Amino acid sequence: MKKLVITSATVVGKSQPLSADDLARACGAEVEWVAQLVEVGIVEATGPRPAEWRFYSLDLQRALDARRLERDFGAGLDAVALILDLSQEVRRLKAQLRALGGAGD
Repeated sequence: MKKLVITSATVVGKSQPLSADDLARACGAEVEWVAQLVEVGIVEATGPRPAEWRFYSLDLQRALDARRLERDFGAGLDAVALILDLSQEVRRLKAQLRALGGAGD
């Protein structure tokens, strides 16, 4: 018997941002969790209130990373925010070092 897998994809970009519901669904979470991500600064919402919030690809990646850190390490969202910010800073510094001709690894 052959297995049939049906997938769908959504393009996330400036012209097609995600709603809070979309972001929550993509992460297997609730909208309240997305609101907590906004509150601690993990993602940035554009829009005046949760029903009108919009998120972009960087927000989706950070939310997925946050979900993974919560799940895999039991990290709280405050710790997750710090981990993600420090990881981003390390990547930025490594890129800067590579640009200056250093190893970067």
